[in-house]
Formats: sequence, C-alpha cells, structure tokens
Amino acid sequence: VIKCKAAVMWEAKKPFSIEDVEVAPPKADEVRIKIVATGICRSDDHVVTGALLMPFPIILGHEAAGVVESVGEAVTSVKPGDKVIPLFSPQCGKCSSCLNTKGNLCSSNDLGSGAGFMPDGTTRFTCKGKAIHHFLGTSTFSEYTVVHESAVARIDSAAPLEKVCLIGCGFSTGYGAAIQTAKVEPGSTCAIFGVGGVGLSVVMGCKAAGASRIIAVDVNNNKFAKAKELGATDCVNPKDFNKPIHEVLIEMTGEGVDYSFEVVGCTDTMTAALACCHYNYGVSVIVGVPPSAKNLTFDPMLLFTGRTWKGSVFGGWKSKDSVPKLVDDYMKKKFVLEPLITHTLPFSKINEGFDLL
Repeated sequence: VIKCKAAVMWEAKKPFSIEDVEVAPPKADEVRIKIVATGICRSDDHVVTGALLMPFPIILGHEAAGVVESVGEAVTSVKPGDKVIPLFSPQCGKCSSCLNTKGNLCSSNDLGSGAGFMPDGTTRFTCKGKAIHHFLGTSTFSEYTVVHESAVARIDSAAPLEKVCLIGCGFSTGYGAAIQTAKVEPGSTCAIFGVGGVGLSVVMGCKAAGASRIIAVDVNNNKFAKAKELGATDCVNPKDFNKPIHEVLIEMTGEGVDYSFEVVGCTDTMTAALACCHYNYGVSVIVGVPPSAKNLTFDPMLLFTGRTWKGSVFGGWKSKDSVPKLVDDYMKKKFVLEPLITHTLPFSKINEGFDLL
C-alpha cells in the first residue's frame, strides 16, 4: 500500500480537500501509476457542481500523464518505469465497440453507469478509513492511482508529461471530433460553439482538415484572440445580436455551415448548433458533456430535411491504439499543445486551478 496525497471531493459544491490517502497495490490486470501532471477539465467541474452525477466521496481527474510504478499479474502492455497516459475511455479489444471499425466507446467505460469503481466493483483508495470512489476509471487528482490495463497507454519516453497530459482528454476530444467524428473536408465551413481548451482543439482539427471558414462562437470575447491564432477565421459573440445565433450563422454562410460542434455541454447551444448547419447535408457534433437530468426539445423538421446529429466521446479515437500515435504526432510538431495551457500550478493549489477554470 502506498500512502500519498490526493484531492478528495467529499461532497458536491464544496472545495477539494488535500488528504493523505492509501492506494492499494494493483490486482491482476491492473496498473499503479505515479501521476506527474494532470489537467483540470470542465467534466471534473461538472461533478463538483452536481451537473454530472457521481457517487461521493470521490477522487476526480481524468486528463493526465505519469510513470508506471507497479503492475499486477498478467499485465503485458506496460512495465514499471514506462511513461503512460491513463484512458478514461478504455479499450478492452473484445467488446462490440472495440471490435467495430466505427466504434470507440468500449463497453467497460464508467461514463454511462457512473458507478465509481474499478471493473471488479471495488475501489483502490481509502481515506480516514473510508472507501473513496474512482472517477471514470482514472482518478488522476492523486499522486498515485490504479487503473485497469485496458485504460492505460504507453507513450514515447521523451514526451514532456506536463504537455502531453492534454492528449488524455481535452486535445484528443476536440481534435478528433473534427477529424474523426465529423470528418471535416477541405474547403468546408465550420462553427464551433465554445472555444475553451476543447473548443480550441476542434478549431485546430478543422484547420488541419482544410476547412476554409472556421467560425468561433463564444460569449467571452477574451477567448477570440487565441481562437484566431489557432485557425478561426471569424469570431461571433451571441450577446452582440438581437436574433438567435443560428440565424446569424445562416446569414453569414448563406445556407448554414457544413459542420457545427457544440463544445459547452448546454442543451440550448446543442439545438442552436444543430439549427445552424446546412438544412440538408449539415453535420452537428455534440462534444460537451450533457448535464444530467436535462432533456432536449427541438423541432424534428431540423433532422427530417437531412441533417445529421452525432455525439463524440474522446474524439472518436480508439484510445489504446491512438494515444501513442497522437503523442508521436505532437513530438513531430504536427500540432501544438502549448496555447491550450494558460496556467501551471502545484498540486496543493488545485482549488485555485478550478477558480481559474
């Protein structure tokens, strides 16, 4: 058992508490990782605010990079000392999604159930004598964590962990939504609702795919300079108009965009993103995590005329296969990660990090 520090969330809407926790050794098919760097993602914050329902107490965090400390029996894909990225979207290689070329959401994920346990139904974390839940099978807000072998990818030993940790969620999710899920084509027009870290990664994906017009939509004008730096051609703030934003975008483009992306996790922006894409062949992708207990209300004519509405988890990438390749692409300078990082803080200041987010 390793004793270390972790940021424990005892209940919703309260600050993280840095606690001494015990991390059990890995069981068969499990890997214990020393976390070196972790990003703060809005999906973690959704649990804090209660928008995404998870059991408490819990150790959040799912976008990270670290070094393998030890492995359980029968683990063959990684060994102690390997640099790795934990995978909140695992890849078992055996379920229908893993076996299908069109799928990437492995059935062993904890996104749908939100049970907060390892695949065997137990936890590896204890604090003050209490069992602490896992988050999406990763729980990276801890100096050490335990993941299933299907939820870890070995990466280039030269990769800077404080940068490539973003490939564990934010960057891959946005970039892949454009390249993998939407399959944006050269010369197309795109609109991205929400240009935080994930939205900016969508912008980069649209640019890499050759889109001729990339419209960033956000209610925060301070985000537009970076969006333009990374490839946005237009920036639109819905607050500047007296009409619905989808009407503004249709006027700007003639008959709507070819591809739209909702990267907020808000039902109003989801329907607006659908409505702004071309009435017949437009494709709209939901990238932001939808809030629990909220339903969409929309005019079915929006779909009847031919639009496609899609969801995208982890950018459509098969995680164990794709993460090492994405790290290699970063090392070859095929894309940048640095502009996505606004602040770097010590682990003890995690609450300040969430305030900054």
